[in-house]
Amino acid sequence: MNTSSTPTNGVLVKLSGLLINRQFALIWSGQAISVIGDILFDTTLVLWVATVIARGQPWAPLAVSGILLTAAIPRFIIGPVAGVFTDRWDKRGTMLAMDAIRAVLIVLLVLLNAILPPPVRGVDLTSAFLRLGIIYAIVFLTSSCTQFFTPSLLALINDIVEGPSLVRASGLIQIVASLAIIIGPALAGLLFSTVGVQWAFLLNAFSFMASFSAILAVRAPRPVRDSTAEQHRKVLHEFLEGMRFYVGNRLLVTILISGVLVMLGSGAINALNVFFVIQNLHASASLYGLLSAVLGLGAIVGAAASGLMVQRLGMERAFWLSIMLSGVVTLLYARLTSFSLASGVIVLLGGLMSIVNVVVAPLVLGVTPNEFIGRVSSVITPAFSLASILSLSVAGYLASTLLYRFRATWFGVTFGPIDTIFLGTGVLMLIGGLYAMMNLKNVELAKEKVRKEG
Repeated sequence: MNTSSTPTNGVLVKLSGLLINRQFALIWSGQAISVIGDILFDTTLVLWVATVIARGQPWAPLAVSGILLTAAIPRFIIGPVAGVFTDRWDKRGTMLAMDAIRAVLIVLLVLLNAILPPPVRGVDLTSAFLRLGIIYAIVFLTSSCTQFFTPSLLALINDIVEGPSLVRASGLIQIVASLAIIIGPALAGLLFSTVGVQWAFLLNAFSFMASFSAILAVRAPRPVRDSTAEQHRKVLHEFLEGMRFYVGNRLLVTILISGVLVMLGSGAINALNVFFVIQNLHASASLYGLLSAVLGLGAIVGAAASGLMVQRLGMERAFWLSIMLSGVVTLLYARLTSFSLASGVIVLLGGLMSIVNVVVAPLVLGVTPNEFIGRVSSVITPAFSLASILSLSVAGYLASTLLYRFRATWFGVTFGPIDTIFLGTGVLMLIGGLYAMMNLKNVELAKEKVRKEG
């Protein structure tokens, strides 16, 4: 019997064609499960801290910002060093190790949470701070592992996907992230309100093991390694070499600066959106997850439409135009008081930001030699993280202290603390888009790549 004609094998062939090739299909499927687990975990932590551990406390926004802050810090302090090593390490082996470590850390959080007494709302601050400390520590450590995993993933994709298919691969990865934004928050809200936080944590640990299994099945080229002593002598030299390459490339510098401006704005939305739902949209905190899911729906539409937009406009123009329009939509979002209207607007915001996310990776890979991918990532990631840290810190601080009771009326329009901060984020996004537009006028590389794809 000829097995090549069996129905099962035919399905596998079609799936591999849809997902570019078998190796990418394995990575894509593993990341689909892993990213959903991550969003489930993150949303559960936000809900748990905002509505249970810090409920009714004036420092609740700061406590929620702390979750995002501790996730961002490793990108800044570990990311640069991680980039040097991921350029020389076996990408597949690095990803397997990081998935295994992250799964163990999440299980440890489950065990520690089971040992501690249940949090008492608004009464036992010592217990609340101890629990927050454990949460922050686990988030910090898992994020540290991610700094080695992410550049390895990017380099591995570049190894197994042909150049003309990189935009498509980036779009498929973005669709995964968008689906996670839809499924993860909805599932988190359901689990949080029914069976508690422990099951959400365990599902995230399972998702890392699913990613581990998929990566284990991937076959990829192994790097030629120097001796250990030679590697140590080269670390500083290779790091500085990567920095020189980065600052000498106009496209990479433009992505860096415009991206930092976007992160300075969008970090505040991530930190304070749950409070925007409660205070400005006058809705239940349980709808926070639904709003995140709607954002993910828009991101899927944006990822699906990104290929057509890139074909018509080029990657550079799609990049800066999407950032500028995101700024305009954010300004509109900040002034809304209706949950239904906010849901409609945030669909558009999700679509625009998705297009930005889709085109960034092909833009970077299009001008970066394979041996520099980790180090280029080690510049972008820390810079974005520093911007995110500043945004999260300032937004949480302002909402918890200086603007905690802020109310102002200008020309008949009332402003509160959260919407005022969101207006600032929209302005920063607009500035980032304008900068990219002015600086990418004469960049032709991505347009040539799109023509080749066509």
